[in-house]
Amino acid sequence: MKIGVAREIKDNENRVALTAEGAKQLVAAGNVVCVERSAGTGCGISDASYIEAGATMVDAREAWNSDLVIKVKEPVPAEFDYLSGQIVFTYFHLAGVDAGLTEALLESGTTAIAYETVEDERGRLPLLAPMSAVAGSMAPVMGSYYLARFAGGRGMLIGDILGNRYGKVVVIGDGVVGQHAARVAGAMGGRVVLFGHHPDRAESLAHLAPDLEYVFSNEENIASHLPDTDLLVGGVLVEGARAPHVVSAERVGTMPEGSVIVDVSIDQGGCIETSRPTSHSNPVYVERGVTHYCVTNMPGAYPRTSTFALTAATLPYAKRLAEGGVEAAFEDAPFAQGVNTHQGKITFRPVAEALGMLDRYAELERR
Repeated sequence: MKIGVAREIKDNENRVALTAEGAKQLVAAGNVVCVERSAGTGCGISDASYIEAGATMVDAREAWNSDLVIKVKEPVPAEFDYLSGQIVFTYFHLAGVDAGLTEALLESGTTAIAYETVEDERGRLPLLAPMSAVAGSMAPVMGSYYLARFAGGRGMLIGDILGNRYGKVVVIGDGVVGQHAARVAGAMGGRVVLFGHHPDRAESLAHLAPDLEYVFSNEENIASHLPDTDLLVGGVLVEGARAPHVVSAERVGTMPEGSVIVDVSIDQGGCIETSRPTSHSNPVYVERGVTHYCVTNMPGAYPRTSTFALTAATLPYAKRLAEGGVEAAFEDAPFAQGVNTHQGKITFRPVAEALGMLDRYAELERR
C-alpha cells in the first residue's frame, strides 16, 4: 500500500503522525511510505531520518495522493482539495467542528477513520487516551500561568507554600483528562475537587491528590463550588458526540474575577457554555471576568512527547490498515467504531446527530 504522511498545517501544530521508526516498520512490511518534507522537524525528526528508514520525501499533494493518509489533526480547509476517496486516519472530532469538513469528506467519498472513536475490546478509547493524558496534564500548568497577575489573572499561585496549599482547582470529568489534571494540580500543591458520575471510584482515585474531594457531578453541586474556584478544568467526554454544557454562562459569572477556565473538551465543542475555540497563537480571551483557555490542539505545545506517545498507540492500527485496507476495520467491531464516513455517508451516528445530518447517515455494514 502507498501510505502518505502529511505535514500538519494547523496553527502551531508540530506533531507528526509517524516516527522514522514507524516508517521503517511499514516499509519493511512492503509498503511505500511517502512523507511530506519537514513533516517531523517540529518534533525533532529530520527528513534524513525518514530517508534512512526507507521513506520517500515528497510534496503535500503527493503525500495526500496515497491509499492511506496518516495525520494528527483533522484536515483544514486548505487541505480539502486533497481529499479524493482515500482512507484518512487522524483525529477528526467531526461533532465539534464546522460541518464543512464533514461535507468535504462526504463529497469526496473519503473514508474517515477517527482516532477518537476507535475502541478496544473493553470499550475504551486507546487512540484518544494518550493525547487526553497530555492535555489533562497540561491543563493545570496552563491555568496556573494565566492565573498570574501579569497574565490578567487574580494572582493566585497553585502551590504548596510552607505546608499550606493554595489555589482551588475544580476538575469536571473523572476520565483520562480529569485524572491527569487532578494528579498534576495536586502535585503542584493545589486543593483539588474532582467531579464525576462514579462515586464508587472515589476511594480508588484518592491517590491522585492530597485530600482530594470527589463530588457527584450535577448542576447544583458544580454551582456550589464555582464562587471560590481559581481554576476550572473541563474534561467531559461523550464518545464522538458534541460535549454537553455542564457549566452555563450564568454560572461562569459567579466565578471570581481573574479566575481561569481550561476547557479540554473544546475539540468536541466544549463543556462550558462560554467556551469557543482558540489557538496557540491566540490562546485566551476573557468573558464574564474569567480567562478562557480553549486551544483545540493543546498537545501540539509539547510535540515531541505527544508524537511518541500518540504513534506508540496508532502504529499497530496503521499496520493493520496497510495490510488489509479498510476491510481490516470492518472485520473488527471495536476498530470499526472509528469509521466516521465511508462512500459518501456518515457512518457514526453521534456525528450525524450533532451536525443535524441524519439524512446522510448510513449504518456501517461490518464484515
